[in-house]
Amino acid sequence: MGFRLSKIYTRTGDKGETGLGDGRRVTKDHPRVEAIGEVDTLNSQLGLLLAGLEGLVSALPAVQEVIDVLAPCQHRLFDLGGELAMPTYQALNAAEIERLETAIDRWNEELGPLENFILPGGSALIAQAHVCRSLARSAERRCQHLNAIEPLAGVGMAYINRLSDLLFVVARIIARREGVAEILWEPAKKPE
Repeated sequence: MGFRLSKIYTRTGDKGETGLGDGRRVTKDHPRVEAIGEVDTLNSQLGLLLAGLEGLVSALPAVQEVIDVLAPCQHRLFDLGGELAMPTYQALNAAEIERLETAIDRWNEELGPLENFILPGGSALIAQAHVCRSLARSAERRCQHLNAIEPLAGVGMAYINRLSDLLFVVARIIARREGVAEILWEPAKKPE
């Protein structure tokens, strides 16, 4: 593959533009760049979640299964970023969506039905999984905004949607693995 970056700074973006993989130059707030940025933010936060899970494996080996499902997602998010940066490039495929659905189904079977809304907390890892989930939804919105302007090819939209579903279930399965009760939403009491 060779070296991709020989210099970290190029000064070509100093006036608020950046280059895409297809050679176009666009403003740094262009919907395509916004989508790339949200996917990158999600990937960074997912890295933080994975680091926290890795730190827990020795004390709680059952989280290794979660790591095994989530670790490839960082690579696939990088692929999605590549697809966004180079519109003719297609890296993601339906098999990856099926992989996420398989994990969702397996864990949902273990968890049982959700009987109430849950809040994003209970432990740092549960909360971090919810941060990732909400960032996946944000990335999905940015991708949809771009899609309305420049239709996206491939399965990227479906992938990011399914990943947000997975991350919700991951938060719940982490709670189960940690033995932490989910924090159930308590609706405001109506004034008497």
